[in-house]
Amino acid sequence: MRHPRRTRLFRALSILLATGTAANLIAACSDDPPGTAQGPTAVATSTAPSRPGGTIDLGAPEELVHGIDTPWGLTFLPGGSALIAERDTGVILRITPGVPAEQVYRVPGVAASGEGGLLGLAASPAYADNGYIYAYFTSDTDNRIVRFRLDGQPEVLFTGIAKASNHNGGRIAFGPDGMLYAGTGDAGTGAAAQNPSSPNGKILRLTPEGQPAPGNPTPGSPIYSLGHRNVQGLAWDSAGRLYATEFGQNRFDEINRIEPGHNYGWPDVEGSANNPRFTDPLLTWSPSEASPSGLAIAGSIMYAAALRGERLWTLPLHDGVPGQPTAPLTDRLGRLRTVAIAPDGALWLTTSNTDGRGDIRTGDDRILRFPAR
Repeated sequence: MRHPRRTRLFRALSILLATGTAANLIAACSDDPPGTAQGPTAVATSTAPSRPGGTIDLGAPEELVHGIDTPWGLTFLPGGSALIAERDTGVILRITPGVPAEQVYRVPGVAASGEGGLLGLAASPAYADNGYIYAYFTSDTDNRIVRFRLDGQPEVLFTGIAKASNHNGGRIAFGPDGMLYAGTGDAGTGAAAQNPSSPNGKILRLTPEGQPAPGNPTPGSPIYSLGHRNVQGLAWDSAGRLYATEFGQNRFDEINRIEPGHNYGWPDVEGSANNPRFTDPLLTWSPSEASPSGLAIAGSIMYAAALRGERLWTLPLHDGVPGQPTAPLTDRLGRLRTVAIAPDGALWLTTSNTDGRGDIRTGDDRILRFPAR
């Protein structure tokens, strides 16, 4: 378990094959006061369109809304609005620049506790035709994936992902192949990450109906990769390569390039193993400067939202290899959970200061938009 104190000392990032041993992150330490969020409040913003593919301006952001209760999942709808999941309430809000936030759904059966609750959201690639939203959430018995229309009841697609007070994973996203990918956590039991019969500590690849996707490494199995401790970030580059963030324990947080059937080492390895059994991370960094959750890619730049590190990491990508990371947005907004690129090319960012571990600032939590130039 990490001590929650924040340190400022940057520790070396190792690009490709960083060294380390074993992994395991935060177990519900909450020296920080949980506080109480206000109701969502819209903020006047500019609605000038951004150029898709433009450079993101990380200067002064537009505050789209504040007073959100522990925002977690974020997905965009046709037309430029977004849906935001409140982890602890199970509420889904529609956020549109310049328009007050609107509650459009409450997911039934959410049992929020510790790091669990309403987590990832993903709109169907065919949303305009079928209206489906997918959600990953913690129930009374497990973590599960459901889909629903905003005017209907959820359909359960995948169950049996063990839950715990921490390490619930929760990020879901549709890949370029139209399949649904889900990052799960080990639920505090490291051995599950190496168990091919357990969905925990894995990246899963499912059909839109929740079945194991065709072409998975093991036919009939939902498992795409294994040996993960707690995956909360998934993103693809323009060449279709998949990347994931990985919470470490005490030595190394990671960004991995995910290959089908590869084993990323947890709980045997934290950081690089230099062992042919395991795939080493693309890069690692100190947990005090990271605890990476959300991940997004725009053009040749990768963005990673850091919780404990309270910064947004930016990394240039060259043919799938990250260059030297920088953190132009540091110590300004507190804990950062989710980063996403909107259809207009803007970057959206959510804070996570009301999650029980942050220092709550007036107006927390908030959704911010950084336009493309």
